Parts: sequence; C-alpha cells; structure tokens
Amino acid sequence: MLNRVFFRRIDNAPLIVFRIFFGILCACECYGAILTGWVRRTLVEPQFTFNFIGFEWLQPLPGMGMYYYFFVMGTLGVFIALGYRYRFSTIAFTVLWAGVYFMQKTSYNNHYYLLVLLSGLMAIFPAHRYFSLDVKRTPSLQKISMPAWVKWSVVLQLFIVYTFASVAKMYGDWLDFGIVKILMQGKAGYPLIGELLQQPWLHRIIGVCGILFDLLIIPALLWKPTRKWAFFASIFFHLFNSIVFQIGIFPYLSLAFTLFFFDPKTIRNIFLKKKPLYTSEEVPLPSKRMGLLVGFGLYFLLQLALPLRHHFIQDDVLWTEEGHRLSWRMMLRSRSGSIQFKVQNLENGETTWVRPKDYLTKKQQRRISAYPDFVWQFAQHLKKEYAKKGQKIAVYAVGSKVSVNGKPYRAFIDPTIDLANTPWNHFRHNEFVLPSPFEEASKN
Repeated sequence: MLNRVFFRRIDNAPLIVFRIFFGILCACECYGAILTGWVRRTLVEPQFTFNFIGFEWLQPLPGMGMYYYFFVMGTLGVFIALGYRYRFSTIAFTVLWAGVYFMQKTSYNNHYYLLVLLSGLMAIFPAHRYFSLDVKRTPSLQKISMPAWVKWSVVLQLFIVYTFASVAKMYGDWLDFGIVKILMQGKAGYPLIGELLQQPWLHRIIGVCGILFDLLIIPALLWKPTRKWAFFASIFFHLFNSIVFQIGIFPYLSLAFTLFFFDPKTIRNIFLKKKPLYTSEEVPLPSKRMGLLVGFGLYFLLQLALPLRHHFIQDDVLWTEEGHRLSWRMMLRSRSGSIQFKVQNLENGETTWVRPKDYLTKKQQRRISAYPDFVWQFAQHLKKEYAKKGQKIAVYAVGSKVSVNGKPYRAFIDPTIDLANTPWNHFRHNEFVLPSPFEEASKN
C-alpha cells in the first residue's frame, strides 16, 4: 500500500507547469527586490544586519554586491522556468535565497521561509524532464511521468503550513477580531477599499474566514466535489491578501500550488496540449526507496516539530517571541515598544547612554524596541564596537516596555541583567525577558 501511494508513476504535467510558474515568480521576487528598493533599504543602507542568531558569519556583500547577488538569483529563476541546467539552477537558487533569509530578519516574512523549503524540494523533484532546455539538449532526459511522492510532498508541506496557521489564529485577540482591526488600520488610506476595510462587520468576516480557509483549503482541494469551489475561494483569498497586504509573490505562488490538486489531464489540456498523457499504473520500486522514505520522514518530522517548540519553552510565545519564527504564525500580532541602552565600562565604571538611531535604520529601531533577540543582538554589536576601542563593557536595556496588540505597555527586558555578557538560549526561555503579563492576568 505504501509503495503504491508513494512510488506509483503519475503524469508529470502539474510539476512541469508549476516549474515554469515557480521560476517566473522567483525571478519577479528577486528583480522586484532591486527595483522597489528592498535590497537597498534592507541590505545596503544598514550599518549591520540582524542575522538569525548563529549566522553572524553571513554578511551582506559590500558596495554593489547585493544588487549583483539578487540579479544572479533572478536569472537563476529564469533558468528554472526554462529548465536550463535545472539541478544546478535550483540548488544555487536555494543556497543563495537561504543565505539572504538567514542574513537578515528585520524584514522577516514567513513566505521567505516557505520559499527556502520549496526551492529545496524543487531541487530534488524531476521538474526538468519535459518542456525544458535540458531535454532539448539531452533528449534522453525526457519523461512524461513522475513518482507520486513528488505530489504528496507538496500536499503535505502545504497541509502543515495552512493547518498550523489556522490553529495559531485560535487565540483571544484573533477570536475577538481585535488584531484584525489593528491590521486594517494601516490600510485606511487605500483608494476605494480603505474605508471598507475599517468596518467591524468586515473584520468579523476576515477573522472567521481566515481560520476556516487555512483549516479547510487543503482537504477541500483534495476532494473532487469541492475542488472547483476551493479553487475559486483560493483565487479570491489570495488576491485579497495580495492587494491588501502586498506580500510579494506568495499569493500567486499559492495559486500555482493548486496545479497539484487537479487531474493531470486537465492541466495538460490547458497548458501542454502536445504532451502525451501518461496512463500506466506501474509501480517501479527505486533501489533507494528506504532512503527516500527515511529522508522525507525526517524532513516532515522537523516541519511538525518546529511549530510546536514554543509549547516547550517557558512563558507565552505571544509575549516572548521565543519559538515564533519558522512556525507559520502569520499576521497574529502587532508589537511596539520603547527602550534605552546603558553602556558601562567594566574597568573604570564610566557610564554612557547609547542612541540606537546612531547605529540603526528606523525599521531596525522599531524591531529592537519590541523583540528580545534584536535587543540581545544589539547589545552584542555594542560589545564588539567597544572592544575595537579596547574597552570591556556591560550593556543594560533600561526602560524597556512593550505593547502587544494595542494593549497597555508593560515592562519587557530586565534592566539589571548585563546583555553583553549573557548567552542566548535557543531552546529555553531567556531569563532577561520579564514574565508575560498575559500569564499573570490568566492566573488572576
């Protein structure tokens, strides 16, 4: 049974068409990052970037380097769409995109993470075996089928993303539509729809539909009687997100995913009319099938573990942010804060106050006032800067207060702990983050 589900050969029309859309969207994302100024604002103008902790060795290239970097990635996207040196192009794109992702998190987006995962999977998939320049160069590569595990890998990845996104929304500030109201307040100036987006009745619709869509869309696409309705719902949902939240290629990538849920014959008839239809029911068993099963089993086990890890870390993730990233916790909170940094010379006791604006962009300043890992990393950056002057220092975050989802500001970082000389805990609660006021409120 397992062999038939995963190793049965099926028509590869959905994968071939998806490769083309995927490559085009990757190219648009990378070229667009240059043209819209995202590369300049995020990677060129800052004095330093806030990397994922542990990836400090990943630094932006100097001068025009990051523009060339993104141009190369965009060109690799074109190569992927054309099926030109496909394996090299997808592996190179995956490595370069992952580099950008871990290089900075000031402009963090769950969709950037999904693109890391998806491009890695695409590097394994045989997506170049039809309608590609690789096949034109080497006709023996051509195949009209693929193993079924390709389809089910995509389906399972999407099921994990959407299901965790739905479950994460089932908390107080989403269920009373308060966070939806906050998310829409910044859209009031939109022409035509800005005023509409401020209506409470629409907030209720968005809140309920957000949970139900994420929870039901994959089962609805899998079940033939509801597939077309689910597809039309996907078009509306993702175009709404694209217009209102302006989140790059993700809505269109999500629509491209639906290719894997429709009958290959339908995909072939629309996009690849000259392609032969594969109809055999053969189930060839690859010699390395156990390795494939173990590899994908471990991969998806990790995908299940990462979104659950915050349950094993002390305190509320909504307050501490520990375990928030890589967990499909999308559009769940709004944070703002205030903070000051005191630097104390450990040799002579001299104290100075640091102005974050002397080191950071405005967006980075907003991050360090409200996110604990940014606070800790800025303290580490100050430690390195003062070390260049031959000084050993302690760094304290003073007057740190944070508001989550419009609630009153509460004390956030312990002002008595020297952040410059405190290690970061990846798997446990960091004690310099003060206890959550949400936990205290629930106890009372």
